[in-house]
Amino acid sequence: MADRLSSAAKAKQELLERARAKSPSNDPEFLARKAARDEADRARDARQAEKRAAKEAEAARLAEEKAREEAARIEAEKADAEAQRLAKIAAAEHAAQLEIDQKAKRDAKYAARKARQR
Repeated sequence: MADRLSSAAKAKQELLERARAKSPSNDPEFLARKAARDEADRARDARQAEKRAAKEAEAARLAEEKAREEAARIEAEKADAEAQRLAKIAAAEHAAQLEIDQKAKRDAKYAARKARQR
């Protein structure tokens, strides 16, 4: 039985040695391909970082533009509200002046009538 165990262990050891001998890490071409893959990975990561930075810059630019547009819209609304307020004041002043003019005409008419009656 010990003989079978030792021969099995020996067979496993031989398989392991053959596998190590055939290992691609010992092959110079494998190392060159691995280096090329690593370089391609670094280049891809750099391109992705550039794209991500460009997207972030574009998003920041759009957000800034949107904020400017919103500020301009708010400013326009304020100006419009002020113009409406001034128009209401002008309309009220005009109505008051019209009422004063009408009262003055009416008073003049009554005074003229009283003067004719005397």
